[in-house]
Amino acid sequence: MQSSAEHHSRAPLTGRLPVVRWFDIPERHREAARTWLERGAGMPGSTPTPASAVVFVRDGERGVETFLTYRPGNSPLGVVGFPGGPVEAHDDEPMDWAGPAPAEWARRLGTDDVGRARRAVVAAARQAFEEVGVLLAGVDPMSTVESVEGAEWMRSREALALGDVSLAEVLRRRRLVLRSDLLRPLAHWVTSDFVHRRFDIHYFTAVVPDGQVESLLESKGVWGRWVDASQAIADPEGTWLGDLVGQEDTVGRTLADLSSPGVQCVLESVAECSSAIAFLARKRSVVTRNPVLEVRDGRPVLRLDWT
Repeated sequence: MQSSAEHHSRAPLTGRLPVVRWFDIPERHREAARTWLERGAGMPGSTPTPASAVVFVRDGERGVETFLTYRPGNSPLGVVGFPGGPVEAHDDEPMDWAGPAPAEWARRLGTDDVGRARRAVVAAARQAFEEVGVLLAGVDPMSTVESVEGAEWMRSREALALGDVSLAEVLRRRRLVLRSDLLRPLAHWVTSDFVHRRFDIHYFTAVVPDGQVESLLESKGVWGRWVDASQAIADPEGTWLGDLVGQEDTVGRTLADLSSPGVQCVLESVAECSSAIAFLARKRSVVTRNPVLEVRDGRPVLRLDWT
């Protein structure tokens, strides 16, 4: 059976012509895909939940590295991906803000909904702090917090994870300003209709501020580390990444079985850049990607018209 990476050429990331890309369905979702093809095709899927994720990058010994995390469960975003999660109601709360205004973020994200764009930015910053301890904020619009280590910061992260506080409250207590200018828009993906839990996810990219050290949430973190993007996508049939994660549901699994099409494509885009600065500086239009479930060679796959 062909792997998803065999269906992917590097051309869609650099070429100008429309290209059709095919993605294998992870094993954990194949039964749902078959059921949808038999009974649900043509019916509207569930409403996707707005979400955000942050692709942190840095220069490594071999190439550009990115920070990946593991999350157990059956998420359509995969068990291995970037720090992120759903937008929460409290992401609407007012806070001191530096960088592009929400209206400008709406333009950058390709939406007319300014409130939605603002929530996407706040959710990205919140998830980065909550999941990996990276806080994109400072005491003024030109600075960043030098360290978020220690028990007090971890308590704030745990409270965020429980929904007991909002990011706005965390920043307000410490008189900090959200640095939205430290984020760059990267991609926009919507989960295919057949998946029960769907996400409408905006990917952002950033670097870890000087002095800060990424760390997992004590109560939920299982695995997270910097990974060479080129090595992660080098062998479509290989299990290097899954074996590196070392969990029962990752060992022996290929990238296609571990992650979503969005994560796979973002990893490809990171891998093809010569440096983290080049990746951050790259001009890109945020186009909505929505893979469609189809049958190919007698099996369910996801089709994406890449332009």
